[in-house]
Amino acid sequence: MPSVAVVGAGLIGRAWAIVFARAGRQVRLYGTRSATLDAAVRSIADTLHDMDATGLLDETPGAIAARIAPTDSLAGACTGVALVQENIPETVPAKQAIFEQLDALAPPDAVLASSTSWIPASRFTAALAGRHRCLVAHPTNPPNLVPLVEVCPAPWTAQDAVSRAMDLYARAGQEPVLVRREIDGFLLNRIQGAVLNEVLNLFEQGYASTADLDKVMKHGLGLRWSFMGPFETIDLNAPAGVADYAQRYGHTYAAVGASQGPNAWSPQLVAGIEAERRRVLGADQLAQRARWRDVRLMALRAHQRRQPDGSEP
Repeated sequence: MPSVAVVGAGLIGRAWAIVFARAGRQVRLYGTRSATLDAAVRSIADTLHDMDATGLLDETPGAIAARIAPTDSLAGACTGVALVQENIPETVPAKQAIFEQLDALAPPDAVLASSTSWIPASRFTAALAGRHRCLVAHPTNPPNLVPLVEVCPAPWTAQDAVSRAMDLYARAGQEPVLVRREIDGFLLNRIQGAVLNEVLNLFEQGYASTADLDKVMKHGLGLRWSFMGPFETIDLNAPAGVADYAQRYGHTYAAVGASQGPNAWSPQLVAGIEAERRRVLGADQLAQRARWRDVRLMALRAHQRRQPDGSEP
């Protein structure tokens, strides 16, 4: 299979390297500093060890890691690849600069994809000769454990590039979804933003603590949402399905929605949330807790892999 270039060796780039190497692809992991690349190699080895321990690998960690070649040469990383996955900082000028280089260096039929969380591709690819093969492929952090990837073309992206990207991600074990037209934040962050907006309001207005609002999600909504989405949830929550649910509860949700205003994330509000979180988890424990999160995600993914896909009743 043709190789993949992963541009940027931070957290997301490292996770993408695992995704593609686990799927059998040769991966060239590009970083500008040798220290960053060395740290990436160590981090990838640790993650693969944890994934192997939870049954998420079909090969040895060493066999997968051997497919990942770190490099500080962007031209070398892009040679002969089918896909370039870019993972640099979230600014339009930075995206414009790197995509200008990628368009010049990558094979003319390679798909150029950005992992950006918020910026539509039209804002940084308009002036490129190869803009027809550019798109956003926004992963969920970390993509080696959470398989969703949002594929969002620019208005000028060729359908062939979109189709090849969807196929590449699916063959790599991801769950690609197509964002039919550009929108800031794409799908996941807009849905996540709606939830965050409401929990911020509920906390700011004194209805509950941060700990109890977290419990509402992890012991309530999150349990169902880990294997079905909101549309299927309401379809199953009334005897006759969605239309029945809407008739019973639609007016109530409309009234609640009308009362849900935007939240400005004021410094005072953020300070209050920070204070509650730091009483629970010290700043020096964040990295350790993040690894705990990833191990829990691995166990959940291993469980999901053992279950029927749920496509049929």
